[in-house]
Amino acid sequence: MRYAIVIENAGDNFSAYVPDLPGCIATGETLAATEQAIREAIEFHLEGLREDGTPIPTPSSHVDYVEIAEAQRLGGVRNRPTAKSTAKSGEARGFKGTARREFSVTY
Repeated sequence: MRYAIVIENAGDNFSAYVPDLPGCIATGETLAATEQAIREAIEFHLEGLREDGTPIPTPSSHVDYVEIAEAQRLGGVRNRPTAKSTAKSGEARGFKGTARREFSVTY
C-alpha cells in the first residue's frame, strides 16, 4: 500500500502524520529521522489494526502542490489572509515548512 504523509517543520523538530490513518503520527529531529519514524509508525499502526480485527483503510488522499505566482514574486508568503479550506483530509494543505512524501508499505 502507498500512504501519503505530511511532514511539518515544528520549530525545534519535525512532525509527521498520515491523513488516511487517523492517529498515526511521528516526530524526529531531522527530516530523515522523521521519515523513518513515520514509516515505523505506519507499520505499527497497521499491525494494531490487524490485531484488533479492524479493516485497513484504503489510501485515498491525493497529494499535490499549488504554485502561487505572487508568493514567488515576493520571495515568500507575507501577511497571509485567513481562508477557509474546502479540501478533503490530506488534500492541498499548503502550510509553510510542510514536506509531502508518499511511501509504499507492502504487506
